[in-house]
Amino acid sequence: MTLPILILAAGAASRMAPRDKLLEPLHGKPLLTRVAEMACKVSDFTLVALPPDRPARFAAIEDTGARPLTVRDAAEGMNASLRAGLEALPQSTAFMLLLADLPELTEDDLRAVITSYQTHPDALIWRGATEDGKPGHPVIFSSKLYAEIEQLQGDDGAKSVVTAAGDRVHLTPLQGQRARLDLDTPVAWAAWRKATNTPN
Repeated sequence: MTLPILILAAGAASRMAPRDKLLEPLHGKPLLTRVAEMACKVSDFTLVALPPDRPARFAAIEDTGARPLTVRDAAEGMNASLRAGLEALPQSTAFMLLLADLPELTEDDLRAVITSYQTHPDALIWRGATEDGKPGHPVIFSSKLYAEIEQLQGDDGAKSVVTAAGDRVHLTPLQGQRARLDLDTPVAWAAWRKATNTPN
């Protein structure tokens, strides 16, 4: 079985109000649809953590092959989704954590990090990075860390688990800044579309 993927898509994204950044159109599809389809091409089990009050996000993944997971306590923050997702994932030696709001990530980027997981077995965490070496996403966590992840609270996104792993974090540089580029405001989206000539 391929590595299962957990997509975090339960955040409020309040800085985009009244729009929903996960539904921003990219080449004719909502961003969340694009990310879910991409994940399903590299994994036969993709789970999308969603808040209970955003039906349009559920609709966005309906035809992608990804499975929805309602996170009842999504308001707590990212770690509520991590805990719920980990409980719902199939047994595996590791899983990939993927943020839903990184518009430049590609299928090849996901595969590159998976290859690092396969070729660097001594690590505990494998993650994408910018081309200048700044850690980003996606992130693969070894099952040896599941107990620690299950104890997480709040919205720090497993930063404490990554810090504790120390030098057993393997970085995979990806092109440009795509491992970290997220767009949180309408102004940021407009500027990015103009700079990259990316259509709706």
